[in-house]
Amino acid sequence: MTLVSRSAIRLSRRGGQQLKNARANAALFNTAANQAKNIVPKFAASSSRVTLPAKAANAARTYATPAGLQTGSIKTVIGAVVDVHFDSDNLPPILNALDVQFGEGQTAPEGGRLVLEVAQHLGENTVRCIAMDGTDGLVRGQKVVDTGAPIKIPVGPATLGRIMNVIGQPIDQRGPIKGVKEAPIHADAPEFVDQSTQAEILETGIKVVDLLAPYARGGKIGLFGGAGVGKTVLIQELINNIAKAHGGYSVFTGVGERTREGNDLYHEMRETGVINLEGDSKVALVFGQMNEPPGARARVALTGLTIAEYFRDEEGQDVLLFIDNIFRFTQAGSEVSALLGRIPSAVGYQPTLSTDMGGMQERITTTKKGSITSVQAVYVPADDLTDPAPATTFAHLDATTVLSRSIAELGIYPAVDPLDSKSRMLDPRVVGQRHYEIATKTQQILQSYKSLQDIIAILGMDELSEEDKLTVERARKIQRFMSQPFAVAQVFTGIEGRLVPLKETVNAFEEILDGKHDHISENSFYMVGGIEDVKAKHEKSLKEQGA
Repeated sequence: MTLVSRSAIRLSRRGGQQLKNARANAALFNTAANQAKNIVPKFAASSSRVTLPAKAANAARTYATPAGLQTGSIKTVIGAVVDVHFDSDNLPPILNALDVQFGEGQTAPEGGRLVLEVAQHLGENTVRCIAMDGTDGLVRGQKVVDTGAPIKIPVGPATLGRIMNVIGQPIDQRGPIKGVKEAPIHADAPEFVDQSTQAEILETGIKVVDLLAPYARGGKIGLFGGAGVGKTVLIQELINNIAKAHGGYSVFTGVGERTREGNDLYHEMRETGVINLEGDSKVALVFGQMNEPPGARARVALTGLTIAEYFRDEEGQDVLLFIDNIFRFTQAGSEVSALLGRIPSAVGYQPTLSTDMGGMQERITTTKKGSITSVQAVYVPADDLTDPAPATTFAHLDATTVLSRSIAELGIYPAVDPLDSKSRMLDPRVVGQRHYEIATKTQQILQSYKSLQDIIAILGMDELSEEDKLTVERARKIQRFMSQPFAVAQVFTGIEGRLVPLKETVNAFEEILDGKHDHISENSFYMVGGIEDVKAKHEKSLKEQGA
């Protein structure tokens, strides 16, 4: 009983002492606060700083406003992460570009410029940056200058036919890009009032795409396909057709893919005339390949998008933007996030995965001036469609074009799978009831043929009913009619390329479904343009047989 009383007394005394201390601290803070109130107005009156006007409520958000071109020095270098200390507390804002200064005896990267992008403010006048190139040779104390703006790149017609890196430097050994405007790679998506609300189809001139999985003007298309099934040739033909049919330009952005593939693409484009060294090229190329640091791979897609935005907004063009590969964009963002010490999200991806993807994808849209239609190659890691990276990408896609190896093995090019390829534009309210019905019937007859193939393999065609025989014959003609000679592949096939208008495509498939060409052999439908080419090929074969 006595012990309990003593404990209670001790607690009571301790509590009383804590209360006295708390009151003393409160009095001290109140005194400091009152002193601050008296000091601040005097300081404000004597300060030479200019008070900025209040920002208008409806003013557009700006990225990385100029900070007075401060000069700092490198404090820490850990791989692609560089900490820079500034003497002033007027630090460069997030996303500003900083230029590293190279003195005598210091080796600058190829191109002579190393750009750092501000990612975090650490306190004590220090900013953490991500390098856009290798940091080999950087030393503590090396000078860094704030450019006062985000990374700016050249835009305009002078970029056509050229290859650039993430910071807009030409890397094709053809000299500097002259007489161009510059634009920052970070920008807001177009306002709702500036966007076009009308759903329109972008005609590609490729029969199977226009009929079964049409592209939306200003939409995003996912291009799925393994090695050697014709992705590159399809991309080249789309660039060629957009240039011919719409007079539009294209931008190809290589994000984290093989340098060899980029080199092959460039030389193939030169051979096919898409890139003309004398002028009148139809495509600009931006590469940030596998060997680049994560900062470059995370920003190179924005560089390509900025070039496309100029053609859309300033020249009113319908621009085609190719991103190969959109998964590498996400992967690079994950690496940068880990380097900055952010807590990872599901499967180790960055917590800002949806924000990063949405910030880029929302800039790809149709405005009242023009459009950017994006074709994005999508790598699916371990064929897992539920992986956060492809799953986040799928949410933004308007159409998917699937290239099938089994169709390529039949010699049918483009090897687009008519049953796996989908588009939200295949809607009677967009394409019209007639187009929708013909596309649906085409898919039905191809699906019926697919289900009958096992029976044919085991029992042969003779065991089928007359109705099934007719279905198989028409399906085989449709399958072969979906092949098409490409202008860019003319040097390999020897067949002149064909660009087929949508109206002609719909009419041709309707005639085949209705049995108007049942008398023509299926070989006449292979590697032709429109139905007139089929008739001409059939007549030619009859003459040869008669002779």
